[in-house]
Amino acid sequence: MTLFLLRTKSILILFVFMLSSLSCFLFRPGLPAAAATAAIMFWKFDLNNTSHIDQLLDREGVTLRELMEEEDVLQECKAQNRKLLLFLSKDHCMQELVTLITEEPPADLEEKTRFKFPNIACELLTSDVALINDKLGGDESLLEKLYHFLEQEPPLNPLLASFFSKTIGNLIARKTDQVISFLRKKHNFISLVLNHIDASAMMDLLLRLISCVEPALLRMEVLNWLNEERLIQRLTELMHTGRDEERQSNASQTLCDIIRLSRDQANQLSEVTEPDPLLTVLESQENVSELLKNMFEGERTEASVVNGTQVLLTLLESRRSGLEGLMDLYSQGFERSYTVNSSILRAIEPHLKDFQQLLLNPPTRSAILTTVGVLEQPLGSARLHVARLVASLLQTCDLSICQEICRLNTMDLLLDLFFKYTWNNFLHLQVELCVASILNHSAHSDHQNPGLQNHEERPATGTGSQVNEGTPGQNSTSDPLFQHCRLVQRILDAWEENDKIQAEGGRRRGNMGHLTRIANTVVQNLEKGLAHSQINDLIKELPEDCRGRWEGFVGETLRETNRRNTVDLVSKVSTHNLHSSSEDDDMESPFPNDLSIQQAFSDYQIQQMTANFVDQFGFNDEEFSEHDENINAAFDRIAEINFNIDADDHSANAAAFEACCKERIQQFDDCEEEEDIWDEKEINYATQIKSRSRYMLQHHPQLGIFQVNLFIEHYLCTDPGWTASFSETEVSSSSAWGGSPQQEGEGQQDTNWASFTEFQPFSR
Repeated sequence: MTLFLLRTKSILILFVFMLSSLSCFLFRPGLPAAAATAAIMFWKFDLNNTSHIDQLLDREGVTLRELMEEEDVLQECKAQNRKLLLFLSKDHCMQELVTLITEEPPADLEEKTRFKFPNIACELLTSDVALINDKLGGDESLLEKLYHFLEQEPPLNPLLASFFSKTIGNLIARKTDQVISFLRKKHNFISLVLNHIDASAMMDLLLRLISCVEPALLRMEVLNWLNEERLIQRLTELMHTGRDEERQSNASQTLCDIIRLSRDQANQLSEVTEPDPLLTVLESQENVSELLKNMFEGERTEASVVNGTQVLLTLLESRRSGLEGLMDLYSQGFERSYTVNSSILRAIEPHLKDFQQLLLNPPTRSAILTTVGVLEQPLGSARLHVARLVASLLQTCDLSICQEICRLNTMDLLLDLFFKYTWNNFLHLQVELCVASILNHSAHSDHQNPGLQNHEERPATGTGSQVNEGTPGQNSTSDPLFQHCRLVQRILDAWEENDKIQAEGGRRRGNMGHLTRIANTVVQNLEKGLAHSQINDLIKELPEDCRGRWEGFVGETLRETNRRNTVDLVSKVSTHNLHSSSEDDDMESPFPNDLSIQQAFSDYQIQQMTANFVDQFGFNDEEFSEHDENINAAFDRIAEINFNIDADDHSANAAAFEACCKERIQQFDDCEEEEDIWDEKEINYATQIKSRSRYMLQHHPQLGIFQVNLFIEHYLCTDPGWTASFSETEVSSSSAWGGSPQQEGEGQQDTNWASFTEFQPFSR
């Protein structure tokens, strides 16, 4: 008993000592308040690393629901908590997790908590933990329970469908062999997925089967299996006009994604020589014809037209990775590597008349209220997608397609819509691309790809005019644009009508920007295009009054519009006026007034010698300390100054240089080649350069001699004919000591002294 009391007393004394030491530490004068607060909080809240989940797992009879109630259950799972993973991988826990994501929760639960546990269960199953993946992918009873979800009658719960798709997709990526082998045994798997295609999660599941299977050999086996199941043909059947819009939309998006994924993987996986079977079926003439048949068979709805056209547009995309924007079309000509399968074009060509009818008689739409008023007959998505399709077809440069479009007068209808719907810029862009494609097609008609065109190449003749005198059918693509469509007359009439509206106080029409670009495209092809002679002949065939209006429009109105569109918001002149003083404006220059050397110097001053020039150049007070390395560091940034100027012989700077530098410095004399180039010689600078330096220093006292010399070298040393003269020159004593000019000619003696009278300190 005595021993026990002694031990208890010792423990109490030790505890009191620790508390007193802690109090002395916390409340000593030099301790920061934050440290003291942190220490108190540590003892107060008992911060430790023991997880509450570990305590629950140590308790007997703990349930999965109790663990899922904890906020950090997902964090502990991803952190590879061994106790938690062993508990979750038990058979009854895995069965319960799968049940939560595949069965509807009770309807009597509160809505905001009804899908709480299914969501947590999905996150646990897809946490990418090897133990859970092995258990779920290796237990066929769990896979059967998952697969049973697809056997339900549609429609599926969209949230549960997303949980199911995410779980199966994770298994496809992590346990590929087991899951693919299990799914291939299910003969109705593809049928069940397509039966629920109205849920977007099923679309994601199909794409995961195509894109997430590794290695390449196994992926090819999966693609062949999907092709044997006629996946593409079944998706195409869902595009029929009789299907509901949700199924059509998801089927269309699935086909578009399969096309893009297959082409991208074909470019990336160069070791696979076998073609993609799904892409081969998609690009076949038979499948494209079936798609078009489903679009136009029966009642033509806007949904079927839009969804089907989206698939056609994807097929007409370039296969080259990094697809450029469509606006690069007429800036690059037709040198882009389009590899459109000719079978696609041959399948579309017979149905061009059906698309023509859609432009004339679109699906009915009710009037809509827009920001510019009520639109009684909207353009609609169907006609907009037809315009996009026509633009893509013209970009393929296929002669047969272009001639059929011209024969149907499709461009005439598109121009009618262009001027009718003046505020629909989506349509305006497509019409602009169509015009540019037709003009470029005429220019490149002799350079078409034989694999894509169904016409016989003619041998190249001499000049461009001789080429245009070929067969009459060659010019059929651009002739209707100027003759039947009356493109020039429409541009002039629309422009004059817009000017009249604006003169009366109205607003500028919304299609004027694209109309300007179309006019510029015509002018560019007329002046510089390969078919300029052909277009010039078409312009000459216009009526005399129309031709005169066009010439006046191009020479005045269009030129002025382009000038306004390209003017800088803040020009250099306005910037110069903001930074220059009144003294600079009244300064008399010794240079000719009609030259631009003074303006060039002002621009140079603004660019490189602003108020913070010294800071930009690298000098500061600290760099003029006693440390030599700082001074050297300042001159290391001399190369950062931008001395790029226009070296064109016809520029204003070149003309100013020629006028100001009338006296050239002599070239090296060939007879002096034997002289020792290392002999000490005095350097004779041109008197005119020194006078310019004095002039700039007098009128710009804020500049130092170094900045002025930079400018002189910048503008006078760029001429290719300028060289320095190193001929021997005697230095007069008068120039060294500031003597008068009369004394300079009397006697000269070499004193080896330099003159520092012209040097001025740097000013900040």
